[in-house]
Amino acid sequence: MSLQALPHADPGVPDTRSGLRFLLWLELRQIGGQVKAALWGTLHMAAVACFPAAVGIAVQAVVDGSGGRLAFAGGLIVALGVVTAVGDTMLHRTAVTNWIAAAARVQLLLSRKTVELGSLLTRRVAAGEVVAVSTGDVEKIGWFVEALARFACSLLATVGVTVALLVYQPELGLIVAAGVPVLALSVLPLLPHATRRADEQRAKAGKATELASDTVAGLRVLRGIGGEELFLSRYRQASQEVRGAAVRNARMWALISAVQVALPGLLLLAVTWYGARLALDGRIAVGELVTVYGTVVFLLFPLRGFEEIAMAYSFSRPSARRAAAVLALRRDSAGDSTGDHRGTWTPAERLPAGDLHDPLTGLLATAGELTAVVCGDPDAAGTLADRLGGHSPSGAGDAPSVLLGGIALDGLPLTAARATVLVQDKDPVLLSGTLTELLDVPASGHVTPAEALAAAQCGDVLDALAQASVDDSGDPMRSPITERGRSLSGGQRQRLALARSLVADPEVLVLDEPTSAVDTHTEARIAQGLRALRAGRTTVVLTSSPLLLDRADRVVFVEDGTVRASGTHRELLRADLGYRAVVTRETEHEPEGPRGPGHSARLEKAEETA
Repeated sequence: MSLQALPHADPGVPDTRSGLRFLLWLELRQIGGQVKAALWGTLHMAAVACFPAAVGIAVQAVVDGSGGRLAFAGGLIVALGVVTAVGDTMLHRTAVTNWIAAAARVQLLLSRKTVELGSLLTRRVAAGEVVAVSTGDVEKIGWFVEALARFACSLLATVGVTVALLVYQPELGLIVAAGVPVLALSVLPLLPHATRRADEQRAKAGKATELASDTVAGLRVLRGIGGEELFLSRYRQASQEVRGAAVRNARMWALISAVQVALPGLLLLAVTWYGARLALDGRIAVGELVTVYGTVVFLLFPLRGFEEIAMAYSFSRPSARRAAAVLALRRDSAGDSTGDHRGTWTPAERLPAGDLHDPLTGLLATAGELTAVVCGDPDAAGTLADRLGGHSPSGAGDAPSVLLGGIALDGLPLTAARATVLVQDKDPVLLSGTLTELLDVPASGHVTPAEALAAAQCGDVLDALAQASVDDSGDPMRSPITERGRSLSGGQRQRLALARSLVADPEVLVLDEPTSAVDTHTEARIAQGLRALRAGRTTVVLTSSPLLLDRADRVVFVEDGTVRASGTHRELLRADLGYRAVVTRETEHEPEGPRGPGHSARLEKAEETA
C-alpha cells in the first residue's frame, strides 16, 4: 500500500491468541506489500549475484587476450549496476513502507482499544506498560514485518546461488552447499538466550518508564513533601538496571554477530585454498576460480539477512505478545447471561433513555432527576461509577449489567453506550491545548461553553487564563492549557473537567466526587449551578458532601455493595446512623442507636452545614 493511504480506514480485527499469531495476522494483512518487496529484493540479489560471473568473464578475457569478450563483460557490469541500483532503491522503498504501514496499523489498533476501554485500561495494565507497548514494541513489530521480505529474497538468493555453483563448478559447489546450512543455522542455539535477555531488558525498561510517568504525574506532591530526591534515586537505580540489562543483551548479540562473521570467513578460506589447488592442477580456469570466489563473497551478503530475521523475531515476538495481550482486553459483558433483564437496541432506533438501574447494588436513578449516591468506601464509589457507565470492572464474574430504560448497557454498541452515559472520574485528565479545544467535545448543542463554565464556577480560572494569554487579546478561550492542566490548581482542573462534562450534555451524567478539591463556598454555588443546568436530565453524583447531598432530588446510601437506604439528605441524617457517620465524619457510633448521647448536637451541626 502507499503511505498516502495512511491511516488505515479499517485496521481489522487482530488475532490476539498469541504473539506469533498476531505477527502472522499482520503479515497477511499486507501480503501485497510483502510480495512486492520480495520481488524487488530478488531482482536486486540476482543482479549482485551475477557480478562475480561478469568479473570472471572479464578476467578470463584478459588472460585469453579477447577484446570482444572484455567489452561484453564491461557492458554486462554496467547493466548489472543499473539493475542493482533500481532493485535496491525499490526494495528499500517497499520494505520501509511495510514497516510504517504495520506500525501504523498496530498504533491504530492500540488507540482504538484505548478508546474502547477508557479508564479500565490502566486498571488492567500499568500505564508504563501501555506507553512501552505503543512506542518501543510497535517499532520492533514493524521491524520484523520489514525484515521478513528481505529474508525471503535472501533465502531465494542463497538457494539459487548454491544450486548454480553446483552446476557451474561441482567440486567447489559441494563445499559451499555443505557449508551454507551450517552458516544459516549456527545462531539458532544462541537465540533462546538472546530472547531471554531481550525480555529482561524490555521488562526493566517498562518498569523504569512506569516509575518515570508516576513521578512526573505526582511532581507537585513530591515537591510539597520534599520527596524529589527519593524518587530520583529510585529512578537512577531503575535506569542502571536497564543499562545493565542492555549491556548483557548487547553482549549476546555481539557474540551472534561474531559467529556470523567468523564462520563465513572460514568457508571463504576453505573455498579459496581448495580452488587454488584446483587451478594449479589445471582442473579449473583462473576465471572460474575468480567467479567462484566472488560468488562465495556475495553469499556473505544474503546470509546477513538470516541474522537480521533472527534478531527481528527475537525482539518482536515478546513485543507482539505484549501488544496482543493489550488488544485482547475486552469490556466485560457478563450481563449477556442475564436475559431476563435485557432489552434490545438497533442502530435505527433512538438512543435508550429512562431510569438507570443497577441490579447488582439495587441502585435506581430516576430519569430526569439529580440522584446523589453515598458510599462508605471511596474505592467502591469508583467501581460503582464504572458500572453505571457500562464498564464492568475486571473480575465482575456473572454480575448483571446496568440497565438504562430496560436496556443493558453492556449489550449496547460502544458508540451508543458512550453517547448515552458519560462518566467523569474522580481524577479527570485535561489534555494540552486551548480552552476552546478542551470544550470542543461531542455534545448535544443544548449547553454552551459559557453556560457550562458558569455552572462549574470557572470565573477565576478564566481570569487566570486571560492573564496568561499568549497574545494581546486577553481571550481566555485562546489561552493554552498545559498537559494534564499542570499549570492549574487541583480545584481549577476539577472545575474545568466538570464544565467539559456539562458541555457534552449526555442523557445520563455520572460524576464521581466532582467537588472534592474546591472550598465550601464554591461547592455550594457549583451544586446550585449543576442542579439548574441539568434540570430534566438524569444526573448521578457520587459524593459525601452535605452541600451536594442537600440539593439532590434523592439520596441513596450504598454500604457493602448494596443499597441500604434512600430518601432526602435530611431524612437519612435523622433515620440512618451509618449514613450520618459517613456524611458527618463521625469516628464512633452511639451505643443507644439514633438517639444516643451527643446525637442532637451533631445532628443540628450537620443540618446547619446542609
